Amino acid sequence: MDISLLEETIMLYTETKELQKYRASKRLWQGIPSIEVTKRGRIFLTFYSGGVKEEIGNYVIVIKSDDGGNHFSEPIVIVKEDNGRCFDPCLWIDSLGELWLTWAKCPDDGLYASVCRDPDAEELVWGEEFLVGHNVMMNKPIVVKSGEWLFPIAVWNDGIRVLSEEYDTKITEKGSFVYATNDCGKTFQKLGFADVKDRHYDEHMILEMKDGSLRMFVRTKYGIGASNSYDGGRSWSKDFDTGYGGPCSRFHITRLRSGRILLINHFKFSGRNNLTAMLSEDEGKTFPYKLLLDEREVSYPDAKEADDGFIYVTYDRERGSYLSNMKEVMASAREILIAKITEEDIISGSLANTNSYLKKIASKLTDYDGEDKDPFHELDFDKTKSV
Repeated sequence: MDISLLEETIMLYTETKELQKYRASKRLWQGIPSIEVTKRGRIFLTFYSGGVKEEIGNYVIVIKSDDGGNHFSEPIVIVKEDNGRCFDPCLWIDSLGELWLTWAKCPDDGLYASVCRDPDAEELVWGEEFLVGHNVMMNKPIVVKSGEWLFPIAVWNDGIRVLSEEYDTKITEKGSFVYATNDCGKTFQKLGFADVKDRHYDEHMILEMKDGSLRMFVRTKYGIGASNSYDGGRSWSKDFDTGYGGPCSRFHITRLRSGRILLINHFKFSGRNNLTAMLSEDEGKTFPYKLLLDEREVSYPDAKEADDGFIYVTYDRERGSYLSNMKEVMASAREILIAKITEEDIISGSLANTNSYLKKIASKLTDYDGEDKDPFHELDFDKTKSV
């Protein structure tokens, strides 16, 4: 593994005194969540915040619930770096049952990880952070039939994560990459990449198809593009439009234990509204079964099929970033939400299971009591835009 970018700086903090600085009342905005559920039903959520938008000073937050999502903790983990940016976190439980927390970091443009070996323990212990690859992994890795773990890591075409053009001069090869590990994350090999037309922040996901091929799905300006690999991710085909549509936003796609493919995307949308869970029984050609999760303007879904048979979904609503004053921020929802559904719910188009639920708030920001009482004093909102 290339560890040339790994510095001696500690990024992950779990001390109670340090965590107090990042409670809900200390945050102005939050968004871009990821979810995992353990064998015993503990729910973990991660997302990021810091400052007033996506900028230097962003930090990653992890919270948890031990009662099925009815109540979530204040931060149990914070990932930050002075004069840097930690963002786009992802949670993933591997085939060993260990919980991975990954995040992107700039300005050194690395994807870092820390692993919790026993995520059901009363006292959680997180391993030392280490470099996985370059640069951003928004969505979960997968385990293919060969036992290989595949990590979808992107080098974006534009809109790079730092607030300058410096990054573009350092990297010449850009695309939606795949990294592989055959030893449970001890070492990684950078495989091939797809360069899907009009890709935008990539946020790609990989599926292993029933014929053994791999299909990569990539966020594009027109919706969702795709590319196929027939050699385990070493090379990728010419891209094509899936026809799934979407408002150029993050989606979620995965294969369930039943063999069906789950797609969470905006359906019949006028923006980032009508977030919908859909099921396919023909390898993604059609999605006849649909359940509306949230009709409001929401975004960035992530999901986990848990051992209890439920599918847990998280997403954000009105992050509160890129607003121009405190009055606008306080009026925004700034919510991280979750839904708990089953395949039966999606097939019936409504909640058929009495234990299912929609639109449950996991974290909501209200009054602000942070140290910076004038956080908007030096902002130029014309230079950057939210993704």
